[in-house]
Amino acid sequence: MSTGSSTDTQLVIITGMSGAGKTVAIQSFEDLGFFCVDNLPPTLLPKFLELMKESGTKMNKVALVMDLRGREFFDSLFKALDDLAETSWVAPQVLFLDADDSTLVRRYKETRRSHPLAPSGLPLEGIQLERELLEELKGRAQIIYKTTGMKPKELREKILEEFSVNKKAIFTVNVMSFGFKHGIPIDADLVFDVRFLPNPHYIEHMRPKTGLDEDVSTYVLKWNETSKFLEKVTDLLSFMLPHYKREGKAQLIIAIGCTGGQHRSVALAEHIAKFFEKDYHTRVTHRDIDKRQGHAK
Repeated sequence: MSTGSSTDTQLVIITGMSGAGKTVAIQSFEDLGFFCVDNLPPTLLPKFLELMKESGTKMNKVALVMDLRGREFFDSLFKALDDLAETSWVAPQVLFLDADDSTLVRRYKETRRSHPLAPSGLPLEGIQLERELLEELKGRAQIIYKTTGMKPKELREKILEEFSVNKKAIFTVNVMSFGFKHGIPIDADLVFDVRFLPNPHYIEHMRPKTGLDEDVSTYVLKWNETSKFLEKVTDLLSFMLPHYKREGKAQLIIAIGCTGGQHRSVALAEHIAKFFEKDYHTRVTHRDIDKRQGHAK
């Protein structure tokens, strides 16, 4: 019977506040090839560990979600963690997901779900009680992610970077849109100025929109000069990116700038990121998309 070792057996226990992203987290671990179990009662953890041990290499990457749906079993979880600390074949990691109260309340309102600890009361009451109950477990977590302001895609990327076996080999192409009137990003590796392209800002019905809206994107992309720019810039980047990757660079930040950072740069950043996503791990961010005069967040 193979028992594995702590060097090749991964056990991640995912827990934390309800609404903080545990569903996204477990889906992300599935994408990484982990054997995943949602809502495993902590009393079953010792039996599950025996199964892992007996399976040898067949279950050497496991992620388990445990939360307050099994709150009466948390004493069992703490005992199991204490017992695991004495073993040599696996070293569990507790990943705790958190978010501030206002974010959690907003997420519950958006999904129209009731909080498991306040099924007929206010979501905030359940959130505050849950935070108190989870305080000790949070203190035992090796990894804590605060998902306030974090999109599901960003949480997935964070988990990928943290838990992927090949994380050191990941080369990320980060395409950022920005507005020159808000300053050039200080962390950009390459900066492209697209203020020479026709500006949707001067079309009244497009002014309040952004480059994420289909009609704005179509307008930006329809011009011959836009097509030529994209052809030349993607050709240049296709030549440069393999050399940056070979050099050992972890990421390349490509900044696309227009005047305000809402229309042209946003549409082009999305297009460029999509062009390279088949060959590289890509991210797209829009630094100034919410900074319209008088409406900045």
